[in-house]
Amino acid sequence: MVFTADADGRCEVFTWDAAVRRARQVTRRPRGTLHGAIDRDAHVWWFDEDENGYGHWRFQPFAGGTDRPGLTDVPPGLPRGLAVSDHGTVAMALGDGHATTVHLGQRGGTVRHVARVDGHATLTGITPGGRLLALTAAGTVTVLTHDGTVRAVLPGGAAVPAVPPGGAAVPAVPRDRGAVLASPPHPRAGHGAPSHPRALPAVPPPGGDSGRLWCLGFAPTGDDEHLLLVRERDDHYVLATWRPGTGTVTHDWCAFATEITARWDADGRSVLVRQDRHGRSALHRADLSARTLTTIPTPAGTLLDAVGRPGGDLHYLWTATGQPPRPYSTRGTPLPPLPTVADPVPGTHRDLWTPGPDGPVHTLLSVPGSGGPGLPPPVVFLVHGGPADHDRDAYDGAVHSLVASGFAVARVNYRGSTGYGPRWRRAFSRGVGLTQVDDLAAVRADLVARRLVRPDAVGLWGTSWGGYLVLLALGTRPGLWQAGVAVKPVADCAAAHRTTTPALRALDERLFGGTPAEVPERYARSSPIQYAAAVRAPLLVAAATHDDKCPPGQVHGYLAALRAAGVRHEAMWLDSGHDGYDGGDHVAVLRRAVVFLDRELRGPTRRRPQTPRPTRSGEHHTAEGTTERRRPHAEGHHPQRPARG
Repeated sequence: MVFTADADGRCEVFTWDAAVRRARQVTRRPRGTLHGAIDRDAHVWWFDEDENGYGHWRFQPFAGGTDRPGLTDVPPGLPRGLAVSDHGTVAMALGDGHATTVHLGQRGGTVRHVARVDGHATLTGITPGGRLLALTAAGTVTVLTHDGTVRAVLPGGAAVPAVPPGGAAVPAVPRDRGAVLASPPHPRAGHGAPSHPRALPAVPPPGGDSGRLWCLGFAPTGDDEHLLLVRERDDHYVLATWRPGTGTVTHDWCAFATEITARWDADGRSVLVRQDRHGRSALHRADLSARTLTTIPTPAGTLLDAVGRPGGDLHYLWTATGQPPRPYSTRGTPLPPLPTVADPVPGTHRDLWTPGPDGPVHTLLSVPGSGGPGLPPPVVFLVHGGPADHDRDAYDGAVHSLVASGFAVARVNYRGSTGYGPRWRRAFSRGVGLTQVDDLAAVRADLVARRLVRPDAVGLWGTSWGGYLVLLALGTRPGLWQAGVAVKPVADCAAAHRTTTPALRALDERLFGGTPAEVPERYARSSPIQYAAAVRAPLLVAAATHDDKCPPGQVHGYLAALRAAGVRHEAMWLDSGHDGYDGGDHVAVLRRAVVFLDRELRGPTRRRPQTPRPTRSGEHHTAEGTTERRRPHAEGHHPQRPARG
């Protein structure tokens, strides 16, 4: 297997040979490596990217050897998907900030360019024989042949990201539902591969009774070119499949009320389905032939990934708030030991439900073990990003550090979060951001009324879209909070729209119903910079000089507004982009934030802030570095993948 884990504070790619119980570190990049894969011939793949996220796919044999480019003569780009057939046919999609190009060729060989799509697109699979590819762009799944001919177009009802096997990504606002259509082969002039990428045809107009669509790849075995899909339908998420001869089949018997992701099981006939519900995961196996759905027993908590193995073994990665991630095998296969912490995770962890206008708001509450009756602790709201994501019953180093330092921690799955069904995700009744701030304020009032936290010591901490909500809450509800930490936030909605990535501009336009020029009042009403002068709580802002998702210019403008209003604040600038894989850099921001919150919520005479002590097990983990880096390039407690989270 291939996995990513810690190496001297960086995320790197490793191999694991279960037969000899040995791990090998494959990558050693100064900024870390996140994207890794293994193909059917046991070649190990990773994405070798620069500080801006541009790079190339490379591979080497499982046992080690010379690194080679996945395909030759491919220009650097942003990773938009990798797929390798059983016979070594490699398909990779790379973005350039304006369009996405699909490249094809034999592993290590010469490249052919088979398709080009304006904007953001994701390669989501290749058939075992290498004849068909699946590409998702603007909510539409396009099936291509290996020479770029369009075999079918399966339109959905909205522009949505593809769902990766490890997590469900869904859009934040509803759209009209569209039909599933199959088109005839695209006409070709002449024979052979085209000399330049083929532009994909326009999508037929949506219609019919089908909803949004996510593509999850082709079946891994046999000659049956069977594509797995998830469709939103009647406020549920339903499995669907497509075949060249029969078109799309919707499996109505396999429907779920909350968000799911899925992947083919090892036999290519059944499907593993992970359902996210109320901050926790459930795992099911759907037998498409027998039309049966079986729940697979797993511990309560969160499943970060799951994959079936030949012979019926199942490997999954599990975590809970009080337990760092651990791999499990249902057949007892030895799996790699992962980093953990030296001592038990402190505190008690519970669920809290607060009444709200669109239904109860769910909070994961962690409280320190110390303190008696009448002595509630200060509380920090850790605000998740996305917005199409949710907080989970999963280990989080920031929760651990804060609880160990005597803080309660509230993680609120506000309206717009995933894991509570389509209606909850669509509930933006008070507008973008303001709806979510209402939920944070309601949960704060509930915690205070139950005497679970101190009303005069309430802090906020969020990253990316979570940082945006921190700034908006501090400005629109200034009397409720005593401190705030915003990491790489959206601070000026209109300015961010002008300078962010095309995919996030499209997200903003769906959220707000248009561009800043078309609906300026909506952007202004939801923009933190409009309320900067009203902020009363001390604020720490950590931003990145190379951030393309939450660009630095709009943060500079917000800081200038704070200075003009005389608001007490601190700024921390990181020499980085929006994402990063260096654990030392995450710790640098975590330390700064915990010390800041400790000072502002409890004063200088209280206990010293604590951070968890790591421990290493397994030879793939090297000695821990203890020096704080001077030029951190990543941060945060929530490395969510969808949108700006």
